[in-house]
Amino acid sequence: MKLNNLKPAAGSTHSRRRIGRGPGSGLGGTSTRGHKGAKARSGYKKKIGFEGGQMPLQRRVPKFGFKNINHKEYFAVNLSTLQKLAERKNLEKIGVAELVDAGLTNGKELVKVLANGELTAKLTVEANAFSKKAEEAIKAAGGEAKVL
Repeated sequence: MKLNNLKPAAGSTHSRRRIGRGPGSGLGGTSTRGHKGAKARSGYKKKIGFEGGQMPLQRRVPKFGFKNINHKEYFAVNLSTLQKLAERKNLEKIGVAELVDAGLTNGKELVKVLANGELTAKLTVEANAFSKKAEEAIKAAGGEAKVL
């Protein structure tokens, strides 16, 4: 077998349709474009969302609300999760690196500690944000809440 002997499998290739090459081809005349109208002309481009002159969907649907450009999306971590992590790995300090090691976050997300659950371990917790109750609970357990 050599490269110059290779051929595609029988019936797997087709010659492309050559439109606008005279009446004998069966694809002459209007060349599959029909009669008149924008689509029959050269240079026709359909705009995205164009519905043939009907009011487009993006203009028919009512708009409401707004997006706050200063909004920050936090990954939430509960106190109960921190307690379990501290017990399992015998930790005194929990930061973003420990959460990444535990597979809770990927390290690119901002982390916020929430007050769901109980915290009994004395922990130093480092996160991007804390809820007020979570901060109080950490301090009540004798720990420290550091904002990164």
